[in-house]
Amino acid sequence: MLRSGRIIYTNDLPIYTAFDEGAVRYPGALAADVPANLNEALVAGRLDISPISAFHYGKYADRLALLPELCIGSRQDVWSVVCVSRKPLAELDGARIFVTKESASGRNLLRVLLEGRFGVKATFVDSDDPYGAAARGEAALLIGDRAIDAQQTFRRSNVHDLGSYWHAWTGLDMVYAVWAVRRDVLASHPHEVQGALDALIRSQAWGNAHLERVVAAAQRAHARPAGYYEAYYATLNFAFDERARAGLARYFSELHAIGALDSVPPVEPEALLVSR
Repeated sequence: MLRSGRIIYTNDLPIYTAFDEGAVRYPGALAADVPANLNEALVAGRLDISPISAFHYGKYADRLALLPELCIGSRQDVWSVVCVSRKPLAELDGARIFVTKESASGRNLLRVLLEGRFGVKATFVDSDDPYGAAARGEAALLIGDRAIDAQQTFRRSNVHDLGSYWHAWTGLDMVYAVWAVRRDVLASHPHEVQGALDALIRSQAWGNAHLERVVAAAQRAHARPAGYYEAYYATLNFAFDERARAGLARYFSELHAIGALDSVPPVEPEALLVSR
């Protein structure tokens, strides 16, 4: 039985609600956690297959196989990856930015935007409570449900949607998380990996067909105003299609340009026969 991860935020519910409700059976054990912990567990061998930060896949592409079909990304706005700052991003040269420890992709996207787009460098300060720092008026990077809280709490002009900045700069999608499997697991258990992938694809299809139940699950987890989750999920992209791969390739290229990655990893998934 494969040991599998899932992201603990509400942005994973369009893919995982079918498992939670018993509509689709997942052929393995699921462990929910924040992306940074999933990243570490997959590379350390405590998980076999998992969604992980796109940056983390890029860093460990020699050990991980990229799976097809699924990602968590945005075509333009993302809502759940934001920098809260009273100053525009272009004016953050030399600033301290309190950053969440929960994700690598958002942190490195902010660095790419600051250094690659605006030519400024900030000091990132790891924080267990970047939301609290933002509430004190400090610049802070927030992801997931706390980023959504920030959008609903702080002045709109102070909440900078990094997906929107990325798209305005590149014209491309942004990919924050991908699904990956350890290469040794893919080599030794290809049929189990295929079964897990097939179940994930079926579960996403169920979520698309039963959005009202996905929204209800999200409301149980974090209550939001009526209509919020319908709009939020419409901003996200879960298809690891050509547009998403083009955006991911540009992200990796920009990371390499600023020295965050030693090389530019491939964005084409491993060859698997995907049954629908």
